Amino acid sequence: MLANYLIGLREGLEATLVVVILVAYLVKSDRRALLPGVWAGVAIAVGVSLAFGALLTFGPQGLSFEAQEGIGGALSIVAVGFVTWMVMWMARSARTLSGELKGRVDRAAEAGRASLVVVAMLAVGREGLETALFLWAATQAAAGGGSTVGPLLGAALGIGTAVLLGYLFYRGAVRIDLGRFFTWTGAILILVAAGVLAYGVHDLQEAGVLPGLDSLAFDVSGTIPPGSWVGTLLKGTLNFSPATTWLQAAVWVLYVAVTMPLFFRQIRRSSRPTSVPPVPAGSAS
Repeated sequence: MLANYLIGLREGLEATLVVVILVAYLVKSDRRALLPGVWAGVAIAVGVSLAFGALLTFGPQGLSFEAQEGIGGALSIVAVGFVTWMVMWMARSARTLSGELKGRVDRAAEAGRASLVVVAMLAVGREGLETALFLWAATQAAAGGGSTVGPLLGAALGIGTAVLLGYLFYRGAVRIDLGRFFTWTGAILILVAAGVLAYGVHDLQEAGVLPGLDSLAFDVSGTIPPGSWVGTLLKGTLNFSPATTWLQAAVWVLYVAVTMPLFFRQIRRSSRPTSVPPVPAGSAS
C-alpha cells in the first residue's frame, strides 16, 4: 500500500503540476475564457486513463493461467520501461517544463479553443496512461494474487494527496522543494520498478516463456513468511518475494545497478528547480 501511495503521489503530482501551470498561465495572461478548454482536455485525459486501467484489470479475465501470466509479465516489463523513461525525463526536463507548456498554450490559443483542449488532453493524458499502466503492474505485484484493495486504496490516497497539493500550490498556501521531492521519490520509484520488473519476470517464468522457475537464488519463507507483517511490509513497499529465482534476482540487481547511477548523474547535470512550483503563487485571484 505504501509503495502504491508513493507512486500515486509522485505521478499524480506530475500531472497536477501540468494542470496548475496551464490554468495559472491562462489566468495570469487574462485568458480565462479559455479555461473550459483546459478542463475539457483534462476530463478527457482522466476518462481515457480510467478506461485504460479498467481494460488492463478486466481484459485478461477468462484467459488461461499461462496466457494471463504471460500478458501480465509482458505488461509489467513495459510499465517498468515507461516509468524509467518518465523518471529520467523529469530529472532532465523539470527546469524547462513550465516554459515548454506556456509555449504550447500560446500556439494553441492562436489556433483556437479546440487546439487548447488537445494540448491539455495530451499533456495530462500521457502522464495518466503511464501512471495507469505502472499502477496496475505495481498493484498486481504487491497483491501477489491476493486482494488488490489495499494497493488500489494506497494509489487513490496518493493521487488524492497530489491533487490537494496542486491546489495548495496554486493558492500559494504551501511550498516544498520540488527538486528534492522528485529526486528522492524518483530513487524510491526505481526500487519499486525493480521489484515490478522481477515480478514480471516471474510471471513470464510461470507462463513458460522464460526458464528457471524452479531454480531459486534463495528461499527465506521460513524466516520471513509471506503472510507475516515483515513479509507484507517488504512485499508492499519493494515487491520483495521470500522465494526468488536466480533470474529474478539477476534482473533486479542489474536494473538497479544501471538505472540508479544514471538517474543521479542526470540529476547532477540538471540544475534543480528552486523551491515552489514553476507558477507564481496567488495567481488565482
